[in-house]
Amino acid sequence: MKKVLNILKNKYFLITTIFVVWILFFDKSNLISQVDLAKKLRQLKEDKKYFQTEIRSDSIKTYNLLNDPENLEKFSRERYRAKRDSEDIFLIVPKDSIKDSEE
Repeated sequence: MKKVLNILKNKYFLITTIFVVWILFFDKSNLISQVDLAKKLRQLKEDKKYFQTEIRSDSIKTYNLLNDPENLEKFSRERYRAKRDSEDIFLIVPKDSIKDSEE
């Protein structure tokens, strides 16, 4: 018991303990903020990986669209309702979308 009291009274031990507590909890880059930053970094890395795969996918689609006339025609027909001169286009619109547009 006396040995434990002597260690607690030691000024070097006290200063070291205060320093460690200060660094862990009160400093600008404390333990809690470091854990939060690590979580944020992990999330950003996952987002980066996702966006890189999306960029690759979109690049492939763009390449195929620009280099294949059939894909270009299909895209323009689906997206912009393009048609040839000899064709007619009939749009089937659900009733729910008509009600939404009127309001």
